[in-house]
Amino acid sequence: MTKYHFIGIKGSGMSALAQILHDMKEDVQGSDVEKRFFTQRPLEQKGIPLFPFDRNNIEADQEIIVSAAYGEDHEEVLRAKELGLTMKKYPTFLGEFIQNFTSIAVTGSHGKTSTTGLLAHVLGATFPTSYLIGDGTGKGEENSSYFVFEACEYRRHFLNYEPDYCIMTNIDFDHPDYFKDVQDVFSAFQEMAMQVKKAIVACGDDEYLQEIHANVPVVYYGFGEDNDFQARNIETTAEGSSFDVFVRNSFYGSFMIPGFGNHNVLNALAVIALCHYENVSAETVKEHLLTFPGVKRRFSEKKVNDQILIDDYAHHPTEIAATIEAAKKKYPEYEVVAVFQPHTFTRTKAFLTEFAEALQGADAVYLCDIFGSARENTGELSIHDLQNLIPGAKLIKEHTTAELRDHHNSVVLFMGAGDIQKFQQAYEESINQN
Repeated sequence: MTKYHFIGIKGSGMSALAQILHDMKEDVQGSDVEKRFFTQRPLEQKGIPLFPFDRNNIEADQEIIVSAAYGEDHEEVLRAKELGLTMKKYPTFLGEFIQNFTSIAVTGSHGKTSTTGLLAHVLGATFPTSYLIGDGTGKGEENSSYFVFEACEYRRHFLNYEPDYCIMTNIDFDHPDYFKDVQDVFSAFQEMAMQVKKAIVACGDDEYLQEIHANVPVVYYGFGEDNDFQARNIETTAEGSSFDVFVRNSFYGSFMIPGFGNHNVLNALAVIALCHYENVSAETVKEHLLTFPGVKRRFSEKKVNDQILIDDYAHHPTEIAATIEAAKKKYPEYEVVAVFQPHTFTRTKAFLTEFAEALQGADAVYLCDIFGSARENTGELSIHDLQNLIPGAKLIKEHTTAELRDHHNSVVLFMGAGDIQKFQQAYEESINQN
């Protein structure tokens, strides 16, 4: 029996893939840095062995899966080469693996994690479905007919995949350390579109996705009347968002989701369109849209005293604006307080003005120091550059989070893709000490 060894197993995609193989009764282990990440908890719960990086982890009977974050000079990669082992980068392995199923890739600059989770939840109610979500969640069904997975555009990794279907949520300029501009991003999505085998489900409200060409049908969804699947009559209630769906201008059904904000309606509409294409009944979709528990670090709520604390992965201006909008729709009587940690110097520099504009949608703004990455630990600008563009914005450190207590009857949004959770944790500890 093959033993799979994951180099960089705590990465979100790697963690999810390791869980999938484990669920399918494969022998799985992995290694990573010793720092604790939220992605390792499900690995530990499943009893998957985790080791610190060490060349001695690599043994002759293993097949190696390497995170795209690690290069040829990594000590375990070098050892695997010495032993002549089969070794594949994560995107390469996943590209081969999905060919065993009816595969559905979910991609887009924003919303792909939530949409992947929602699709897996709804589709899995009808068919045996395995899935890989970018929040580190993975599930393998031994007799799966479908495989739903998040396909990341960064460094064009998704070009390793030739899925049966592809949901494309939107195209926006992001990852400025790699993409030159939005046209460069579009070219990557266009190339991906040409690799899809059966159909593409794309947001027709997105000006760039309207220009996508493919060898398969492109089914459009959105709020505009020209879309194949259109959402109308959107209403916000205490329970979530309700809306009617029209398929090519014919009424299809009324649906309800527990989420708030137009972005969540669009995510649901993408799932409705894909399920319609695969003949899942409207009643089944309607029932399971209502029971979706959400994905990790996407509007994850906790009530503490007279505040609602929300942990969210938003790290791009578009995502920040959507998260603030959702908070205001769900809690219209509350003050909305944004606590934001920029992620990478290149992204902060590229979108400095846009970050400032998006954050001003909140009633109060607190800024954390810029979180670097393995690729860039320093930059030419500092958090003060962003602070100067936002009237009244304050800087916050872990040891000064207690001042957030001054905001009574508020929603406190902790947003970022770095380690913003430690600020929320420090704040909760300060509350408990009082």
